[in-house]
This record gives sequence, C-alpha cells and structure tokens, in this order.
Amino acid sequence: MKSKVSNVVVIGAGIFGVSTAVQLARRGVATVLVNDGPVANGASGRSLSWLNSSRWRSDAYHRLRMAGIDRYRTLAHRHPDADWLRFDGGLTWDADGDGNRIEAAYRHEVSLAYDAQHLAAGQVPAVTSGVDVAAITPQGAIFNPGEGWVDLPSLIRLLVEEFQERGGWLVTEAGAARAVIEGGRAVGAATARGGEFRADAVLLATGPSVPQMVAEAGQRIDDSTPVSLLVTTKPVGAPLKAVLNTPRVAIRPAPGGAFTLDSAWSEEEVEIRPDGSYRVKQETVDGLLAEASKVLEGNPTLELDRFGVGRKPIPGDGDPVFGELQAIPGYFVAFSHSGATLGLIAGELLAFEIATGERHPMLAPFRPERFRAVAQ
Repeated sequence: MKSKVSNVVVIGAGIFGVSTAVQLARRGVATVLVNDGPVANGASGRSLSWLNSSRWRSDAYHRLRMAGIDRYRTLAHRHPDADWLRFDGGLTWDADGDGNRIEAAYRHEVSLAYDAQHLAAGQVPAVTSGVDVAAITPQGAIFNPGEGWVDLPSLIRLLVEEFQERGGWLVTEAGAARAVIEGGRAVGAATARGGEFRADAVLLATGPSVPQMVAEAGQRIDDSTPVSLLVTTKPVGAPLKAVLNTPRVAIRPAPGGAFTLDSAWSEEEVEIRPDGSYRVKQETVDGLLAEASKVLEGNPTLELDRFGVGRKPIPGDGDPVFGELQAIPGYFVAFSHSGATLGLIAGELLAFEIATGERHPMLAPFRPERFRAVAQ
C-alpha cells in the first residue's frame, strides 16, 4: 500500500520509537529518529522485559499482548542463537494468605487458552530448573511455558542498525525535543539544541514524559507513572532459565549469565529528592539481592553489577495509549506499560496508521481521546 506521508519524525529512541521508526523505514517513509541522549537511555533501559499476558486484563489488551508475543516468536526464529531473547517460560506464585489468587489465576488463564500449568512445589523441577522449591507457597505456582524475556537495549541496537541501513536518520544527544504545531497540526519537531525537522507526521514516544508533553499542546492523557528500580547482578553460575515472579522479587536471566531483579517494595523505597533526582539506599539493593537468592536453587550469593532508576510509564487507567491525537492531526503518541511485550506490535501498528492514514482496529480501545472525553 502506498504511503500517504513522505517523511516522519519520531521523538524518543526507546522500544516504541525505534520499533515504529524501523517499520516506517521498511515502508519507504523517510524517517528521522531523535533522542535526547543515547538510544535506550530511558525506561527501555531499565525494564524487566518479561514477555507475557498472564493474569487479568481486558480482552482487547490480552489480544494485543498475544500479538506482541507472536512477533517476538518470529524474531526468535530469525535469531535462534540470540542470548538476548529467550522463550523458556515463566513461573509465578503468590504470598501465602487470603490474598493468594493462584488457583483463580490458573482457571482464568485456562479459560483463555493461555498455556498454564498449576504445579505443587515438588512438581516444579520437572518443568523448569534453578528454583528453590522451598520458597514456593502451599497453594503452588503457575508455570506458563510460552512466556519469555528480551533484553531491550540489545534489541534496540539491532533495530537501530536496520533503521540506518534502510536510510533512516538517527539523531542522538539532541536534548529535549518537542512537536512543532502550526495551523492546528503537527509539522515537525524542534530540539533544545537548535535542530528542527519538518515532517508530515510526528510520533511522540518519550515514555513517562508523554503526558506532560501533550499537556503542553492542550491535550490530556491521565498518568499513573511510578518510579522503577532495576538491579542487574554480576554473572552467576545459576541454572535459572524461566522468568520468576514471586511475592518479594521478580527475576529474569540476562545476557552473559547475569540476572535482572525488581519488586514493588524496593521501588517504594526509592527517595525522590527535591531537585527530581533519585536516591537508592544500599540496604534496598542488598535486600533485593537477598530476596532473589532465597528463591534460587542453592541460594547463591548475588553481587550487584549496576542498577537503573527512573520513571516507569503507566497510563492513568493502566491501558496503553496509542494513536493520533484527534485534536491535532499528524501528532501521534505511544505511552504504555508493558513496553517490552508490546514493543514490536505497537511499532508495526503505529507505522501502519501513520503511513496509511487508516485506524487499525486493534488499537481502537487504546486511543488518546478517551482521556479528552473524560475531561469534557
């Protein structure tokens, strides 16, 4: 299908921005990808990046996530030896107590034909390795064989390489950028360092900054963005392959034999200073490493390699926000949690909409105007 636009500017080189830019380049659309610093320097660089559609969400969101996982399977087939994309399953259990919903979650997942196995602790070693089964609560665990993980910085580097090979223009270290609006429509982007790029359409994919940036254009996207903390260990000889989602820590393997860790409680301990910077206490990091050790077979000593801290984009109602701002033609946005799971499919569908001028039905429930309508 012939594109209805000849050039596009994408602001933000996280997974949504890079994925969309590549898809536009594949369609032959001249595309400029602008980032304030190096690529993957925002939320995409500190994401657990668990590829899943487990537990409860709307049917539309579940379908979109499953399409996202499908695109990763295609990518995995093309890169069978990649150490940054694996489908070795996911294992999850809840805390012991009245709030334990493992049985209900299992029944829900089965009702959707989402591949799930409800296992007692003693059954876990037969399906996945590296777990200290003594940590699993009496209600058991769910193993989802079809789940996986991706290292987003590695994927972004791969996509940027293709983008540039296809003639895309990457501009990094540009400082803050904004959409330029003239005559009521988006006509390009301007950067803090003086660069200006004219275009037929603009995609804003700046992660947690999206709501404030569209607010400056008089538009509304509700925002529930919290602080995130992702800890990466030094390489350790532990046999864990699945992603673990447990009451006190989530763990996934990482390239080179390391692990990445996060949790809700450790994020809540991050201190936000008056100037907007963050302070992460040593005891928080040590506590997260200790919690991870408790659920790994042999309880290995885990050492800190690095951590990343910053805002994690989550829309106010929890659902993704994708598509054109109805009030400003040519101004598209991408703002969502689950950036890893949705990364490839979101780029594909946004590029379709930008290039063709058509609205894709899978994005219908996730339009930005749902917030504008609430405000009226």
